[in-house]
Amino acid sequence: MIQSNKSLGYIFISLIILSCQTNKEQQLAADSYLPMQIGNLWYMNAQSYTEIQDSVRINNKLFYKFYSLVGGDAVSTVYLRIDEHNRLIEGYPDSPFKTYTRADFSAKKGDKFFTTGEKDENDNEVTVVQKSDQEITFSFDPIYHPNLKGHPTQVKYIKGKGWAEQYQKIKINGVVYQE
Repeated sequence: MIQSNKSLGYIFISLIILSCQTNKEQQLAADSYLPMQIGNLWYMNAQSYTEIQDSVRINNKLFYKFYSLVGGDAVSTVYLRIDEHNRLIEGYPDSPFKTYTRADFSAKKGDKFFTTGEKDENDNEVTVVQKSDQEITFSFDPIYHPNLKGHPTQVKYIKGKGWAEQYQKIKINGVVYQE
């Protein structure tokens, strides 16, 4: 009888610990501008969506594999992580020492940074053009590209949901949001 009470006690404590971890994961997702967990989905329609399919270690750092189907026939795969400075970093397994800074979620409105810092055609000057408690917008200007310089594009993120696009459905850490 005493042994079974101890077993029940261990089970009870384990359940409490697991429930606290789930709450912590949900809180981390709510606090992130781009929540990362395998299975997260940003769905426009059957021909256009992005899904986190896997994780991989690149240069000993954990990245998530973002698979996108665009227009039903184009495919894109990028590997992203949020680093210890709250920056969104892109990397690739076949180039483990080359990374791109796609966002700096700690930056303030007006702050600028570069995606690679290499001053080549792939390097973009990024400016935080809008930031609130729930949203942040970055403007990417490819200032070293001869044809694209001066034609910036913007990317907006919503805290807890990721990209601010016209999605029919978003799934973050198992929670589905329908538009």
